[in-house]
Amino acid sequence: MNPFQSMLLVTTLAGLATGLGAVPTLFGARVSHRTYDAALGLAGGIMVAASVFGLIIPGSEQGALSAVMIGVFLGGFGLLAGNRVIPHLHTEYHRRRGHGVGEIDEGDEIDGETDGSDGESDDGLLDDRLRRAVLVGGAITLHNAPEGLAMGIAYASGLEEVALVLAVVIALQNVPDGFAFAIPVAQSGVSTPKVFLYTTLSGTVPQVVGSVFGFALVGIAQGIFPVAAGFAAGAMLAVVLREMVPSSHGHGYADAATAAFLVGFVLLVVVDAAVAA
Repeated sequence: MNPFQSMLLVTTLAGLATGLGAVPTLFGARVSHRTYDAALGLAGGIMVAASVFGLIIPGSEQGALSAVMIGVFLGGFGLLAGNRVIPHLHTEYHRRRGHGVGEIDEGDEIDGETDGSDGESDDGLLDDRLRRAVLVGGAITLHNAPEGLAMGIAYASGLEEVALVLAVVIALQNVPDGFAFAIPVAQSGVSTPKVFLYTTLSGTVPQVVGSVFGFALVGIAQGIFPVAAGFAAGAMLAVVLREMVPSSHGHGYADAATAAFLVGFVLLVVVDAAVAA
């Protein structure tokens, strides 16, 4: 296979790992808030370690550290700006949190039923579901596309070993990330097959699209992997600190979330060392 075909295969497999996080929903498993917060902590620890050992360090080895740091700032502040500007929804435990669209909580429509206007038409409900799907898709793209971008640029730059290590790191991160996405979606009344499908697509589509864009970008500007690696790392760090840490604390299970964060961090470091050896 040529580098482009290899990139498509690897990024697709890394994205498909997100679907593994939805496996508990296939068996109708009941998930406690403690478990959910711990899953967020685990994903956060993996993402922080992935940012440092899978992106920042390889980026600095391929170019100037200053270029990587510029990328970190661009990715972090870009994520924060996108979080404000792009309308989207975050699916959380028992509720949805809106950005750029107002706050949306348990009282809003869930699984086609409303608590307000009984006379609302089916077309209105369909439009609302479509709007919610688009908004949730906006959040998913914000979180996953930068990772695919970094992998695509790595492949196009001839850094296939770096790209493979990065793919393993991202696939490992995608599993608890998918779990954190699937549970609140399942609890909102979405059917189990659709939960599995949506969760799988949430990691696969943005990462593959991002990788294709990154691969094409190298044809315009050579040697941009250090900046791209920093960009992906900055975006991931911003997601952890802006969303995952706050979402996993404040419910009385901060210790469980923190312990899981440490486990995730150490796990990723060990896996990264084993893969790179």
